[in-house]
Amino acid sequence: QVQLVESGGGLVQAGGSLRLSCAASGLTSGSYRMGWFRQGPGKERDFVAAISRRGGSTYYADSVKGRFTISRDNAKNTVYLQMNGLKPEDTAVYYCAASALGGLLNPRDSDYWGQGTQVTVAS
Repeated sequence: QVQLVESGGGLVQAGGSLRLSCAASGLTSGSYRMGWFRQGPGKERDFVAAISRRGGSTYYADSVKGRFTISRDNAKNTVYLQMNGLKPEDTAVYYCAASALGGLLNPRDSDYWGQGTQVTVAS
């Protein structure tokens, strides 16, 4: 049974930082592209960042480029999202996702989802 468990969300002031983690179980380490999406109140789930199976390639939404960094540790079967320079518009529930076939720039590409972690950025 595949499980993705996110952690690290919380309340932070604008300009602050948070580091999200997603621990995967039931997946062969390094066999899935991993990514992060977010969904604000009343909004659709949007792509944030993705990383290739071995971590050699990363992809970002324009809105987070230069502020967020995605990484992964296949030895720990964990993916991270370092978020710096947070803005109130980054407020959302952040979801970890995994895709066996790649892609993962669109929610439809995901095979598995975590339960989400809330990030709130106060102005």
